[in-house]
Amino acid sequence: MNRIDTLFQEKKEGILSVYFTAGYPHLNDTVSIIQSLEKHGVDMLEIGVPFSDPMADGPVIQASSTQSLNNGMSLHVLFDQLSNVRESVSIPLVMMGYLNPIMQYGFERYCETAAKCGVDGLIIPDLPFAEYKESYKNVAEKHGLHVIMLITPETSDERIRLIDENTSGFIYMVSSASVTGAKSTFSDKNLAYFSRVNDLKLRNPRLIGFGISNKTTFDAACQKASGAIIGSKFITLLNSEKSIDEAAQKLVDVVR
Repeated sequence: MNRIDTLFQEKKEGILSVYFTAGYPHLNDTVSIIQSLEKHGVDMLEIGVPFSDPMADGPVIQASSTQSLNNGMSLHVLFDQLSNVRESVSIPLVMMGYLNPIMQYGFERYCETAAKCGVDGLIIPDLPFAEYKESYKNVAEKHGLHVIMLITPETSDERIRLIDENTSGFIYMVSSASVTGAKSTFSDKNLAYFSRVNDLKLRNPRLIGFGISNKTTFDAACQKASGAIIGSKFITLLNSEKSIDEAAQKLVDVVR
């Protein structure tokens, strides 16, 4: 069974998933970050593939992506780093990357290599849902990968149900119509959106991302979804703390 499915079957609430940019702050930090976050109790990881034009990302993750590329990160380097990661890591791993570098690498080759490395799912923010259904869904499923689709407050109930019917793993709920970045609290409008989607009684579990940075926002997300995804906050901690381990521990302390 896919590790994502196993996680959501075994843990119904309070799931903590963390995004980090592969190759940041240093090129060879990728596996050490994965190992450290698992050790400190994170449930799932989103491995960011750096890209020169990350349109969904705010300034913190954009800066980390630029630094990673300057460090020499590429898909070839990343897959080489991940080739033996399953010898030491057991939690679900999701690769988050934009379509352009994936297409240059070759989508089927990307899926095949990711699966061989033990990756469980893919997030491709700029992949249109119609194109996913027509050209990508069967390829990903062939290699046992879940393609995770994003929804926003502007996504209609009808489209949300369509996404729910045609995807697996979980649905990524973008908390607001903005780029990534930490927030101290959610507005009433955000909370109403969380409730609206929760009331749809979807087949897939949901995680809420964008703006989760503290216990207040984490708990608010967990009240209306299975858990939350944190990215910018952890990138910031990688800068401020003395080590990867200290950054991972501080993150868990901040939200739990």
